[in-house]
Amino acid sequence: MKERYFLWTVGCQMNIADSEKLAAGFERLGMESVSAAEGADIVVINTCSVRQHAEDRAYSQLGRIRLLKEARPSLKVAVMGCMVGMRTRDLERRFPFVDVFAPPQQFKSIMELVEEPMEDFGGEFWPATFAVPEGPTAFVPVVHGCDKFCTYCIVPYRRGRERSRPVDEIVREVSYLTANDVREVTLLGQTVEAYGHDLQGTPDLGDLMRELSSIEHLSRIRFLTSYPKDMTSRILEAVAELPKVMECFSLPVQAGSDAVLQSMRRGYSKTEYIEKVREVRTLMPNAGITTDVIVGYPGETDDQFGETLQLLEDLRFDKVHTAAYSARPGTIADRKFPDDVPTDVKSERLHRVQAVEERISLELNEAYLGTVEIILVEGINKRGQPYGRTRTGKLVNVDTAARVGSLIDVSINHAGPFALRGAPVDSLAVVT
Repeated sequence: MKERYFLWTVGCQMNIADSEKLAAGFERLGMESVSAAEGADIVVINTCSVRQHAEDRAYSQLGRIRLLKEARPSLKVAVMGCMVGMRTRDLERRFPFVDVFAPPQQFKSIMELVEEPMEDFGGEFWPATFAVPEGPTAFVPVVHGCDKFCTYCIVPYRRGRERSRPVDEIVREVSYLTANDVREVTLLGQTVEAYGHDLQGTPDLGDLMRELSSIEHLSRIRFLTSYPKDMTSRILEAVAELPKVMECFSLPVQAGSDAVLQSMRRGYSKTEYIEKVREVRTLMPNAGITTDVIVGYPGETDDQFGETLQLLEDLRFDKVHTAAYSARPGTIADRKFPDDVPTDVKSERLHRVQAVEERISLELNEAYLGTVEIILVEGINKRGQPYGRTRTGKLVNVDTAARVGSLIDVSINHAGPFALRGAPVDSLAVVT
């Protein structure tokens, strides 16, 4: 009987990609996936420590797994991801039933928990092991780690320094994915435009996009997450020039106050950030731009928060991902700055940002009414509607049936703050 595995994942797209990579390794050993931990021989919990909520979810999941392990001692349990690292000893004391703790992308100890592999999986990036795609879209990590060391962020301590994958290795993976019906890939990095600086010849993200654009069955290329200082004019020109690259940017600002940005060690001023957004919109006037904002950072005053609100009003982002500051043990901010903004103030600021975002997002989305947009049908939602995204990243729900994986023209007839809705222009005509 085949060994069975259960993989539980929380966190960012990098974590999802890591889990898919590990699952591919399990599949190569002849194992099969199960949908619940109760039916597994090995359980892997892939964790995130960027936000407290993500850690709390992992702790809750581990509490459930503890009961399974007590009832069935032969169950193998592994914990991986960003919670593993500087706090591993604390985790070992708290969860002594866990067999293996593995940092991000370091799968060897987990694989050896199953059995000693009979083949060489190729080291850290497993270049010969690609995740089995489950739909027409796929995440492809291209650069791991981060060198920025923003004061609030734990990622550099968990995922290490920036390490780029070779261009030819990424091309092989994307070619494999498109041979298995993937039409769109999203290139991932904690700061994706840092890609290539550590490779021979220093290719940049634009060079990688040009190589991938030559893959015949690949229709769309996306990328995230961007860092303003790494986003060069050369990369932006590649995005604007290459038809397969979508005009969709995830460009975190985090705060609209220079004092807060400096305290965060973000490496740019508000003016520099605004100029970068203007450069994007000059080259691609219709580009979609989303951003991230942290409210309640240590020492943030009402006036400084007001600067953030004004920046959002001025730049009018398509979407704003907002989080209240929470101290991450091991970060610079946790060591040096008291978490001195009261919880109720953080909550009030969070709601104010969300209200501004919802109003602006609705206004921007209403501009799509009556337009025809090409979307890639990514799946079927809980209401039975096909859905996909525009080139600029807008979520579109489709009124009538459409084949998953098809590119279709959709006439937009409804706009909300978080999604659009429309009908195929010609239900018989599918763009391939």
